Amino acid sequence: MPSDTTSKHEIIADGEATAILPTGGRHKPITVIGTAAIRDTFDELCLQQAINSRRAPGVTDLVLNPDAHCGYGAPVGCVLVSPTHVYPGPVGVDIKCSMSLLQTSLPRDAVADRRTRRALIDAICERTPTGAGRGQRHVPKARHVDVALGRRVLVEGASLGVCEALGIPADWALHCEDASHVGHDGTSDALALRLDRLLPRIKKFEEKISQLGSYGGGNHFGECEVVEVADEERARQVADAFGLVDGGVAFLSHCGSRGMGHLLATGQFKSLQAKFDRWDIPLPGQDRELVYAPLGTSEANAYLDDMALGANFATVNHLLINALVLEAFQEVLPGTTGRLVYFISHNIARQEIIDNQPAWVHRKGATRAYPGGHHALQGTPFAETGHPILLPGNPQDGSAVMVAEPGAALSCYSVNHGAGRQLGRKAAKRELDQKQVDQSFDAADILSNCRRYPLDEAPAAYKDFDEVLRSVKTAGLASEVARLKARFVIKDGDKADD
Repeated sequence: MPSDTTSKHEIIADGEATAILPTGGRHKPITVIGTAAIRDTFDELCLQQAINSRRAPGVTDLVLNPDAHCGYGAPVGCVLVSPTHVYPGPVGVDIKCSMSLLQTSLPRDAVADRRTRRALIDAICERTPTGAGRGQRHVPKARHVDVALGRRVLVEGASLGVCEALGIPADWALHCEDASHVGHDGTSDALALRLDRLLPRIKKFEEKISQLGSYGGGNHFGECEVVEVADEERARQVADAFGLVDGGVAFLSHCGSRGMGHLLATGQFKSLQAKFDRWDIPLPGQDRELVYAPLGTSEANAYLDDMALGANFATVNHLLINALVLEAFQEVLPGTTGRLVYFISHNIARQEIIDNQPAWVHRKGATRAYPGGHHALQGTPFAETGHPILLPGNPQDGSAVMVAEPGAALSCYSVNHGAGRQLGRKAAKRELDQKQVDQSFDAADILSNCRRYPLDEAPAAYKDFDEVLRSVKTAGLASEVARLKARFVIKDGDKADD
């Protein structure tokens, strides 16, 4: 962990929802997004992690988003930019943890009846397991993925062949931030070679492949939503372009690369940490979680390849979950159709253009936010509007679909990935009352597959979502298109994956 957590760091406001955090020396200050109320939620350890990350070799920019809290090396809720280095910490151990949104053809009345919602919960849980370590063999109606197909998933991502083999609509790949990832040299051949080298060292490879189509534990979830489009002309136009239906039923999913991504990420941390020890390389802030590799080195190439393998797994995991969820809806409510609105990551490093030069943008608990007209969206369905931004809040306050504004350039075209924690898991379990939490869900008429809702995932464990969104809007980064109101939640009480 960071070495200096005792000194008080001063955040200097330069707007109602923007500020800077000086880092000392000649380093460019950290850009902070958040109102005064949100800035008060950043503890000293979070700020020290941000400063350590900004001072690290090759880093040119660091952004602290309103959901920021302590993370692995770098804070969760930050953006780290480097044209010369890659950093595993500001990606994390759940490579390409992401959000996806499925819009169904159902009106809100279709899920008004509690018995119908309970039947949908059961049908989904028969297809998509939850919990750390759980995979296809734990549920009766999962989509089986053998080792050969699993290898293709890791190397190809959501290719046409992989989608066809898994019963995923091929056009869903067009509604992904990245449908597939390639190796360090821009080819999938590099990933195939890397996987061949890794396989002899991967224990229980088949078991990890079997986790495709599953949520995992902790803060991962599936959530049945009713879409409420904002009452503004532009919001209605953008919602229509996104395929959102006001008053319609949608399904929001949050998960990542499961045990496969964790294995790849932890392997990289151990390898790089061992080399830092052997070569006696100084660590940024004396933090072992801020190891790095200069681009062009074998270490950087290996990390980029492993990250791509994990990212491809996460992509197909999400698309398969959505296919299985739609299948469950069709079983309970025959005739239901659905289309993927978008799939977007919040734990990934991508090569982008920042300040007119190519750089690796590391988003740890942060979401890409390209506005309409951005060059990277040319040829996509979102070239004119900007792409959907999917921000989970909590089941009782709702989640949001947003779209970026040109002002997102301030934050390296990034926004927060959700509300962000204000209570650690142990503190939430210690301070929150189980009976009150469960009664609050019953009063809100929100069902769950959990006998008792996990205390460390209760709404009170997270920051004020409306204040988080106000920070983003006031800073000029993005505007709200729709709010998603939960009707039921699929979760697990296990330790969080990311």
